[in-house]
Amino acid sequence: MSIVQTLLATLVTLGVLVTIHEWGHFFVARRCGVKVLRFSVGFGKPLWMRKGRDGTEYAVATIPLGGYVRMLDEREAEVPDALKSQAFNNKPVLQRMAIVAAGPVVNLVFAVLAYWFLFVWGSTVVVPVVGGVAPGSLAERAGVPAGVELMAVDGHQVQSWDEVNLRLAARVGESGELALRAGEPGRGLAREYQVRLSDWDVNLEKESPISALGLQPYRPEIPAVIGVLTDGGVAQSAGLQVGDKVVAINGSPVANWVDLVGKVRAAPGESMTFTVQRDGATETLSLTPDSRVDDAGNGYGYIGAGVQAVEWPDNMLREVSHGPVEALWIGLQKTGQMIGLTLDAIHKMIVGAISVKNLSGPITIAKVAGASAASGLESFVSFLAYLSISLGVLNLLPIPMLDGGHLLYQFIELVRGRPVSEKVQMMGLRIGMAMLFSLMALAILNDIARL
Repeated sequence: MSIVQTLLATLVTLGVLVTIHEWGHFFVARRCGVKVLRFSVGFGKPLWMRKGRDGTEYAVATIPLGGYVRMLDEREAEVPDALKSQAFNNKPVLQRMAIVAAGPVVNLVFAVLAYWFLFVWGSTVVVPVVGGVAPGSLAERAGVPAGVELMAVDGHQVQSWDEVNLRLAARVGESGELALRAGEPGRGLAREYQVRLSDWDVNLEKESPISALGLQPYRPEIPAVIGVLTDGGVAQSAGLQVGDKVVAINGSPVANWVDLVGKVRAAPGESMTFTVQRDGATETLSLTPDSRVDDAGNGYGYIGAGVQAVEWPDNMLREVSHGPVEALWIGLQKTGQMIGLTLDAIHKMIVGAISVKNLSGPITIAKVAGASAASGLESFVSFLAYLSISLGVLNLLPIPMLDGGHLLYQFIELVRGRPVSEKVQMMGLRIGMAMLFSLMALAILNDIARL
């Protein structure tokens, strides 16, 4: 995906989520009779601005990493007597709490609606059939065999590998018994497998919970047939053509595409003889793979050839869709699951059960936004829903500077009958700023390390 496409996907992602978040504050503030001075998407100098009939300035600013709603408030500037009843600080505490909470709550409502759309729209998912089990893995020790379909994880029904991954992610860093129910695909007969976890450590940067457990999802056999050629690449220059089936390399038979890739990667800079089948005839070609270096500094061979797409067996694919009412309930459940997973991940980072290296910043968000947009509408909407949940949950944390911090002060005011002192609020603001900037710096460092 090009840099321009990634940038556009990122701007759309942040623009949508920031706009709905700030609209939540704006909508409830207006309903509570608060005068809104400015509604800005982004921070810094406005790139575009106009004043509406309601007297509010609407702006799009230069830095798209957030936004704000500026309300009339005596704590920020002098307010004429005629407008004091419209100032935020003069509203009852319950109304102020509603205005502050509205932004994150709208983010969560948006996620429910996004999931509702996806469940009504329908999707094709891969049935979670185990293709293989890694020797010595947790799954092998529990006796999970290859060829079975996973039907439930810890008592929760699963229909796809995505659902399996989410259920397993909730157990990362934990100890105890992980229950898997599996059986022969299509037969409905199942048995329980108990996987013993002990502070289950998963490096989420390098592997998924599925692979960490030792499960290898079923994949159809991929023949060693050339499907794509890079213009000017080694393969094209050597005479390989789309549709060629590689049957041998240096006289050694090639079983499938994985075998082909393994042989090429293991021979950077070495001359190789390819035996291919083309239009019923056999031809021999010579080429020398380019040498490249991976993230770990290891060299590997590369010839600029891609695989030909293969058809999945019908019994390995499942159509998932729901009616409008049922989809709304499932969307609520899905949002609740993701909220729980987000809070659980935050807790586990705090106690050290999972590494803070899993924290991501704007660079990772940009990469994922671009990749999900390139994968199609379903992936992009799903990513929007997940990021909207993250934004909503994080903003509700009781950290000064965030919406949750303001809610904490207002709750204390509701209980005590008087506001928290300005001195305490300023002290909390400094602490909150230090925490947020530290987390942001750590997230950006993690992003850079991933690059």
